[in-house]
Amino acid sequence: MRENELTLIKVTFSDGIEKNIPEGTSLLELSKDYEDKYKSSIVAAKVNNDIKELSYQLQSSCKVDFIDMSNEDGMRIYRRSLYFLLIKAAHDLFPERKVVISHSISKGIYCEIRGDQELNEENVNQLEVKMRELVGLKLPFIKRIMSSEEAKDIFMKSGRMDRYHAIEHRRKPYVTIYNCGGLDDYFYGYMVPHTGYIQHFSLKHYTPGLILLFPDKTNPNKLPEFKEQKKLFNIFMEYKKWGRILGIENVGALNDIIKEVGVGDLIRISEALHEKKIAQIADMIKNSEHKKRVILISGPSSSGKTTFAQRLAIQLRVNGLKPVNISLDDYFVDRESTPKDEDGDYDFEALEAIDVKLFNEHLAALIDGKEVEVPIFNFPRGCRECTGKKMQLRNDQLMIIEGIHGLNEKLTATIPKESKFKIYVSALTSMNIDDHNRIQTTDTRIIRRIVRDFQFRGSSAISTIKRWPSVRRGEEKNIFPFQEEADIMFNSSLIYELSVLKMLAEPLLADVDISYPEYSEARRLIEFLSYFLPIDTKEIPANSIIREFVGGSCFY
Repeated sequence: MRENELTLIKVTFSDGIEKNIPEGTSLLELSKDYEDKYKSSIVAAKVNNDIKELSYQLQSSCKVDFIDMSNEDGMRIYRRSLYFLLIKAAHDLFPERKVVISHSISKGIYCEIRGDQELNEENVNQLEVKMRELVGLKLPFIKRIMSSEEAKDIFMKSGRMDRYHAIEHRRKPYVTIYNCGGLDDYFYGYMVPHTGYIQHFSLKHYTPGLILLFPDKTNPNKLPEFKEQKKLFNIFMEYKKWGRILGIENVGALNDIIKEVGVGDLIRISEALHEKKIAQIADMIKNSEHKKRVILISGPSSSGKTTFAQRLAIQLRVNGLKPVNISLDDYFVDRESTPKDEDGDYDFEALEAIDVKLFNEHLAALIDGKEVEVPIFNFPRGCRECTGKKMQLRNDQLMIIEGIHGLNEKLTATIPKESKFKIYVSALTSMNIDDHNRIQTTDTRIIRRIVRDFQFRGSSAISTIKRWPSVRRGEEKNIFPFQEEADIMFNSSLIYELSVLKMLAEPLLADVDISYPEYSEARRLIEFLSYFLPIDTKEIPANSIIREFVGGSCFY
């Protein structure tokens, strides 16, 4: 080969086109030819199913799938880069203040800029102006890799102990640091090439902090309308209060307790906080102005609704009430009448998959003290069957109904509102890895589901990850729009649970090899779980919500 002759490698793109390109070509260079084929800016790519930043240089023949903001991975990269942009702007304007990226709310993220003075609206306006100035400068996000020991030394000397503790117990020997405009920071995940990629965002003052708004992947070039979610915000604040009670606001603090103190008291207090909240909900039902006959429990997948319903029933019995359970599943329409989704598959999560008319007729009759013959749905045959099962409510009885449509008024349209009590259950984690790396609530739920599906349904991590986008679409359509309709919200997250789930989830995720499209998500979750020290399942009480996923529940 001549000295100046280029070595060519073959790249196969997602559209099936193959190209021979020079070895060492960056993904950024390649992406230029594909920009007009995507809904929004290309922010990264999968190389043989493994996510790489656009600065990555290709060294051998491979398959390349570009990632834009209409993809969940792309949106994560965009959000993470946006967080750094906010942190950089705050550092330039208010160097004495500390930024804390907190939790999701109303298509955005709630953040706090902590200091001697409370953040005001003028400060928030200044921040947004500064952020847009930094976008115009197209400042690069420069990555460098250093040993964990070197990083810990830097964090300790700079007083950033939240970051020090975040990496203290990880087995990974190196740490990735990013620099933007002279500011170093540590992030769990990838970045866009420079600040010029971050075009769509806005800030809204929300006492005592602000809400950072960004696009949704379904419409990546437009900011969504802000809709206040006071109940959801308050439940996140309650979780933070629980964290302070337990002395845990981030993963580092959790790991310190696991390593130095032991988890017995932590688990007992966490479970007691759950039990106290469930008892309070039972008291609200008992003492409500109007007699509640229908208790509706809803929430997204893997929220622990089933165990919550069982524990609530016990507390209602303590209050002298006698709940009975009605399964919404038994009111499915016959299989041939089930609606289909955009892919042509049966959409069992659509409201139209329920015989709402019959369900309402039975509820109304039961409230009136009449006897009804409730159906049973035969899932193998795909039809309802009449088995002669009769039900009648006494005056001291009420119904508990668990299902994803529980908060939707259309499900129980004929029942007076004053007769219903609606509960929204979800695992709303607001603990952080550190001040700038938050834990997504959906990550807790998918890890719960991976463990549960394997334990009780024999499903692999691959199949659960593959199905998860469909589950999320159903939640966005059928659950989240109605969550503020709840009379009360219950946060089923336990501050210690990811340390328990880690033990069971990591081996399942490790089985997902690079030949599968789900590999990158499995690797991301393994990376996430690596921040946690493990807790053995034997420490968990039999009535805990987490038992619904790891096994050993006293309710099943």
